[in-house]
Amino acid sequence: MRRRTTTPATVVAVDVTDLVTAVVLVLVAVRVGGVTRRLFTTRHLRQRTMTIVRGIRPKHVLPVPLVLTAVIVVASLLLELPVLDWGWWSALGGVGNPVTGSTERTTGTALEWVIPLAFVILLLPALPLFAEAEERRFRQGAEHWSTATRARKGIEFGLVHAVIGIPIGVALALSIGGWYFTWWYLHRGGGVLESTRAHVAYNGFILVLLLLALATGGLT
Repeated sequence: MRRRTTTPATVVAVDVTDLVTAVVLVLVAVRVGGVTRRLFTTRHLRQRTMTIVRGIRPKHVLPVPLVLTAVIVVASLLLELPVLDWGWWSALGGVGNPVTGSTERTTGTALEWVIPLAFVILLLPALPLFAEAEERRFRQGAEHWSTATRARKGIEFGLVHAVIGIPIGVALALSIGGWYFTWWYLHRGGGVLESTRAHVAYNGFILVLLLLALATGGLT
């Protein structure tokens, strides 16, 4: 049997990929951890978070599986197209969103579940604040926009996730979520606050699925 050899160039490439992955995870942890720290040390941020969370009702949660299913179906179709299956985080061996800390680089080690679990613990308290920031950016003022502008803003909301590493096809599919949050903003009479609650319910549902995947070893 011919013995497989590893060239120095291959070793360097692997080391560089590991280094970049580690840097990304550290930067994300610092960013998310910073917001969470501010949440626990700043009274008005805690009060704002509680206002958002306490207003979440079954009406915000029950539609989430349907919306998420639509996102998954569309994403699956788009990922079959050339280029749309590319994302810089997955190119580094990452899984899903770098905010969850999941990567194939840790497969088979304790870090495979320790890192994502740590990221979820960091992210969960700050989830309402991140959601509200996105809602203010992509939904505020939508009552004055044309239908075309609302549609474009939904696409922009999806594509911004490609910037943080999600495959382009998945990011485009997330436009469905953006349009869904716009509907809450426009038709439920609560503006940013109601669309934020719908957004938190949506993201929270995804985090629950992530935790279930970690518990069953089905993440990678």
